[in-house]
Amino acid sequence: MGDDFWSGVGVDLHLEPDVAAGRRTGLERALRDAVRDGRLAPGTRLPPTRRLATELGISRGTAKGAYDQLVAEGYLTARQGSGTEVAVLPADAVSEAVGAPRARAPRFDLRPGSPDVGTFPAAAWLRALRRAIATAPSLAYDYGDPRGRIELRTALSGYLGRARGVIAPPERIVITSGYVQGLALLTRVLDGGVVAMEDPGLPFHRDVVRRGGGTVVPLKVDERGACAGELASSSADAVVVTPAHQYPTGVTLHPERRRALTDWARARGGLIVEDDYDGEFRYDRQPVGALQGMAPGQVAYLGTASKTLGPALRLGWMVLPPHLVDAVADVKLHSDHHTESIGQLALAEMITSHAYDRHVRACRLRYRRRRDQLLDRLGARSVRGIAAGLHALVDVADEAEVLARAEEEGLAVGHLGEHWHERGEGRPQGLVVGYGTPRERIYPEALEALGRVLDGSQGVSGGSRRVSDGSRRVSYGSQLGREKA
Repeated sequence: MGDDFWSGVGVDLHLEPDVAAGRRTGLERALRDAVRDGRLAPGTRLPPTRRLATELGISRGTAKGAYDQLVAEGYLTARQGSGTEVAVLPADAVSEAVGAPRARAPRFDLRPGSPDVGTFPAAAWLRALRRAIATAPSLAYDYGDPRGRIELRTALSGYLGRARGVIAPPERIVITSGYVQGLALLTRVLDGGVVAMEDPGLPFHRDVVRRGGGTVVPLKVDERGACAGELASSSADAVVVTPAHQYPTGVTLHPERRRALTDWARARGGLIVEDDYDGEFRYDRQPVGALQGMAPGQVAYLGTASKTLGPALRLGWMVLPPHLVDAVADVKLHSDHHTESIGQLALAEMITSHAYDRHVRACRLRYRRRRDQLLDRLGARSVRGIAAGLHALVDVADEAEVLARAEEEGLAVGHLGEHWHERGEGRPQGLVVGYGTPRERIYPEALEALGRVLDGSQGVSGGSRRVSDGSRRVSYGSQLGREKA
């Protein structure tokens, strides 16, 4: 029974029956395993025994005998005139191959990191895709330049210059399959090396650098952002920062820190990796320009469509110092050759037609309304990072207590404790609350659940003071400032 023995019989399924114990026994085992591990879903209609026997080169009696045995065991059901179907198995009959039982899904998900994918501009994307395909040369369907399609690189050059202040000639742009790939490519080009990363910061990104052979060292963050002055005594070859909206504290990198960073890079020949993950979403004043504009020869600027359009597109970009372009393109070539081309063409069309700008403006208004709803529900609580982005940091006195309450409410949230390089006593505590999700109709209920969780806690961390941030309110916890100064 070959690899393709199931083709042409109504379902697509790859089975490899072990016929050592006989054809019927091998067929029974193969079908049984397929049902138990979920490859044959409940209700799937199986081919008639005559057709199955023909496809497999076995007798009809052998096929019928295998079906009858599995019907008797409860894996299949058979009714006169309705054929044979996969039965619904009890939960404890599912094979361990399916994995351990999943934890109960939360009723409300306010974890950070995801946009509202319900806002994806499907109609605009479809129009752009149609125009892109209608005008694309035939070579667009062949293997492409590892740097990416020139149409997208040219469109991004103009967009990033006017929207983010990035100096981005097309020849210095490399298209990637998202931010994570860009970070991994740079780590490989640096041949590992020592990379300073913000503390607190996203642990997954630290793992990406380590898996690429890099050594990660922490760079403290306080109310002015990353403490760039610490780099002078560090062995770091590169530093990864989120200057427009630090993750997860939400602070914006102070101008003095920006200058200190670029001075360090020029003096040491170091590389600054700028993660501009949500720079377009600034609510109370014009978006803060990218750090790259201050030192294009020392900064690798990384952006993505994951927050503006959706993570499923897997489209990101890097604007690189001239001396890194060829090296990154070579690593990209040997990683996945190039990012898929048709999506690149569609995004280029959206940018040049300004449909992308219109979508970003609409999302900015939508997310600002969500942020304001969050603030209204939290009342006088100490909240940081609200001037931009898709998340806020809510100070709490005891993360463990609040997270336990959240679990009882069926509420999923992030927390500051999981973002430190090393956990320890005395660190500031807080909830990292994303307001990009859930969907619009559920969002008010999610906020009420969050309010109940916080209202039932034993208070928030003290010593914070409120300062103006352009419109509503933001607080910089003095505890964070003391520890990080």
